Formats: sequence, structure tokens, C-alpha cells
Amino acid sequence: MPMTPTYPGVYIEEIPSGVRTIVGVATSITAFVGQAPRGEVNEPVRVQNFGEYERNFGGLSVDSTMSYAVQQYFLNGGTDALIIRLINNATKASFSLDPESGADELALEASNEGEWGNNLRVFVNHDIDPDADPNTVFNLTVVEVVPGTTPLQAALTETFRNVSVDQNARRYVGKVLEQESLLLRIPDPDVFPGTFPTVRPATVGGLDDLSTGEAPLQTAIAGNAVTFTEYEGDFDEKTGIYALRKADLFNLLCIPPFARGTDVADTTLDKALKFCRDERAMLIVDAPADWRTAADAIAGLRPKVPPQQTDTFADAVARDDHAAIYFPRLKMADPLKENRIEEFAPCGVVAGVIARTDAQRGVWKAPAGQEANMVGARGLTVNLTDGENGQLNPLGLNCLRSFPITGNVVWGARTYRGADQLVSEWKYVPVRRLALYLEETLYRNLQWVVFEPNDEPLWAQIRLNVGAFMQNLFRQGAFQGTSPREAYLVKVDKETTTQNDINLGIVNILVGFAPLKPAEFVILKIQQMAGQVQT
Repeated sequence: MPMTPTYPGVYIEEIPSGVRTIVGVATSITAFVGQAPRGEVNEPVRVQNFGEYERNFGGLSVDSTMSYAVQQYFLNGGTDALIIRLINNATKASFSLDPESGADELALEASNEGEWGNNLRVFVNHDIDPDADPNTVFNLTVVEVVPGTTPLQAALTETFRNVSVDQNARRYVGKVLEQESLLLRIPDPDVFPGTFPTVRPATVGGLDDLSTGEAPLQTAIAGNAVTFTEYEGDFDEKTGIYALRKADLFNLLCIPPFARGTDVADTTLDKALKFCRDERAMLIVDAPADWRTAADAIAGLRPKVPPQQTDTFADAVARDDHAAIYFPRLKMADPLKENRIEEFAPCGVVAGVIARTDAQRGVWKAPAGQEANMVGARGLTVNLTDGENGQLNPLGLNCLRSFPITGNVVWGARTYRGADQLVSEWKYVPVRRLALYLEETLYRNLQWVVFEPNDEPLWAQIRLNVGAFMQNLFRQGAFQGTSPREAYLVKVDKETTTQNDINLGIVNILVGFAPLKPAEFVILKIQQMAGQVQT
């Protein structure tokens, strides 16, 4: 609003430029859902290297297919992951510390479920600051010991000095453990009823001998193997795959097999597909473990034919362009089995290849080809020929191939709806992912438009800012065409937004782009030139 001059002189007024820079969102944040030895349950935890995963979720575990998938993801170029840990009836280890005087014991428990909590040892001493309250303040140390060592060795030690049982104190033990400890918590009052102690706990053990520490009063159990029930979870409770509703953004979803040699349930894949559509993400699907030949894959990708009695994979999992399926499984060394060769589902490796391709070339580049080598892969469970690849590719199945010199590579870039007969406009993975990238970016960066006066000045600002974003992508090579006019369009005017739309509070923004499609088939035409006859 212009200022009102009241005195003779010079006035300065800053005029808004209308420039609101649009910044692209991340393209390869990968979510993993599965079982792990430890860690928060049904909470998306962001990790950016495998070391972080080890600290939070216990590293590789023979019983956790997710742990291998995450390791393979980072090994192949992944940099950002969200981990959803699931459990089935696992419990927490719990402790009860005797009071220095009185009868109220201090209840503690492991920070999360799993047998790892049985390796915790708790120590208490009273070497506190002189000005601290000697009736409520104490020092607490918790050690995670290495099981089977003699004498016991410490794997991780946490010490909290001058904590208090007084819930009004500045270092109340409950808050300190909640915000600073990876190992220990004060349990929920509903789980451990009774009066919270008003007197500090008595001295427990000494760190010079870890066996003197307080061991769990109630040991934890690992629980049963997770099933489709835990994976599918509850939408409203935000459990299972729906725990990702608590996350701000994810682009790829990996659901490793429930256990080695098994497959993800069809119902879980269907729910995951619908969830990915709603969240503007892609689901990476592992081909079933019983596809041991190209013929098995062909049969699985076609609906059942009478008198066939059982549904095929194509019958059970609806074709969707928000998914891509990869075949066959990989042969890789297992660090927990003396590096012997085992079979692994490819989802973690493929997600890492996609992330690496995004970083090096952009989301518009197909994550396939000679550059899409699979680090760590020693071989494939099925070595496909060109002819077999030629049968599977038109069915929308992305093949993993092994070539001399090149090695093991991803050799397909079609969505699950990319079968030739479906003639989908979202046939290719890079086209689908580029569209999702544009949708998510513009959705997040155009929130400022809401409640602005709906007329030409607003439309001009939208054209300016969206056009600048699209022009930047064009200059990076994201679109077809040699000029911006051929590559993209941004239209918002009286043609897209009529007076009736304005009356309804609607502004319509049309953004179009000419996607780059991968050169799937390279055809060389060779002709023998006849010699010229002299006359």
C-alpha cells in the first residue's frame, strides 16, 4: 500500500518484484518398510548412510531382509532413506531400581522393543554436584554390553550426570532420557502403574566390572516374524506402510520380501500402490521368487487362462504406472554368512541405482543402461538372452542383465503399466517420475497463491515464477525441443480461468511439458554401396 506523504521531502517505498523462486523437491528419498532388530516402531526415521542405520536399527541381521536392502541401497549410490521398523509381539526389557530409602522403585525400560534390550546394564552413583539436591539427584549410566564376552565388554555407553526424579527439576530423568538417550526410557505410567519415586535410587554396581550392573528384571522377546498384517497396518493409526504419512516426503517405496525366499503379499502390494498414487511416489516391486525362468515370468505377467485354477501375479496385482517391477533376483555375498553367495531381492540395489542416476544425470534420465551397473551383484538367478528379454520387455517387466565387460546392469525402464498393449502415456519410468517431480514441486511452491486476488496481476506472477522454473529445467536438458516453445508451456489467463471459475474462487494453471523418452531400441541401417560403373 503506498505511503501517505505528510512532510516535504524524499520518501522511499519498496515495491514487491513478484519473484517467488521455485525450488525443486528431492527426487530419490527412498522409504524401506520391514523388520529390524531394534529401533523406533512405526516411525519414519531418516538415515543418510548405513552407519546411521546401524546405530538406530542394529545393522545387518539374518532375519531382516530390510537391513540387506538398505545396505545395498547405500552401496549403489543412495543418500537418503526413511526406515519404518515393524514388529510382531516383540517386547521391551525393563528394569526396577531400588530406592535409597522408602519403597518406591524407579522403573526404566529399553528405548524400544527387541532382544537387544537384554544386553543393557544400568549403573547408579551419587557423585553429584555439591549444590544438587542429595535426596533426588543421581548419576545414571547405561551400558550396552557385547553378549558372550568374558569379561563383559561395552558396545555403547551413555552417562547422564545430575539427573533427578523430581519431575519439576531442570534435569528430570524422564525428559533427559527421552531427548538424549538411544538406549533407555522411563516407561509410560499406564504400563507401570504406581507412585513415581520421590527418592533417588540406591547405588548400583561399578563400571570397572560391567557384570555388577543392574540387569533387566523382565527380559525382552524378539516376537514373531512380521506378516502382511503388520505391513498393511492401519491408515488412521499411521502404522505399517501408512507410518510414512508422518514423513514430509518420500519418492520411492521399497518393501523387501517378508523373509528370505518369500514374496510380499499381493494385498500388501495393492495397498502400497494406492498409497504411492496418493503420495506421488513410485513403488519398486520385486518379481516373485518362484519365477526361475523367462517362461515363468511370461506366465506370471499374463492373466490366467481357463482351465488354469490359480490367479497369476497379473491377476493379483493391478497394473499401475506408479510402480516398476524388476526381474530376476540377484546373487550377492552375504557378510553374515562368511560372504557366501545368497539370493537377494533387487529392490534395494535398484533404488540405489535410481538415486545415483538422479544425482548424476537428473530425474528425466532413465535409470537403466551401461551406467546403471549394480554394485555388489555377483550374478543373477536367471541369465536372460536377448530373445527372452525381447519377450519380457513388451510386457512391462524390467530385466536385469549381465554383459561381458559391462557387468550386471539394469536393462529396462518401463512402469508396471508399460506393456505395449496398454498404450499408456506413462509407459516409461523417467516420464512418470519427472511428472511426479513437477507435481510435487509446484504443489509445494504455489501455496502462496491461496487467497491472493484472482486476476491478471496474480496470473502474471504465476506465469513468471513457474515459467522461470520450467526454463531452468529446459536448460538442464529435461525436455524435448530446441526452444522453450517446443519444450514446455505455462498458461494461466482468461482462457484457463473463466469468470465462473473466479466466482468460485478457482485459478486454473496449465503446465505442459514435452518429456524425453529413452532410446529403447537403437536401429542401425547398413547398406552396401555399389561401385560406380565407368561409361
